[in-house]
Amino acid sequence: MAKPQHDPDAAQMRLVGGVIAAAMVIWLLVQFLGSEYNWAAKWAFLADLAAIGAFVWSLIVTWRIWRRRNL
Repeated sequence: MAKPQHDPDAAQMRLVGGVIAAAMVIWLLVQFLGSEYNWAAKWAFLADLAAIGAFVWSLIVTWRIWRRRNL
């Protein structure tokens, strides 16, 4: 039986998927807790900014993997 080859792109894509999932869950949790406990709007904006940063990072890493595979 042939040993499966290690694909570094697969590991990066799993990391990207985990970051996207974690960012979304944490963002939803902060939004929910903020509305329940009447937190100031600046905390909601901070959570929004952090989530956007995670999504932009994920997009950049995904784009780099896509470019590497299509060359």
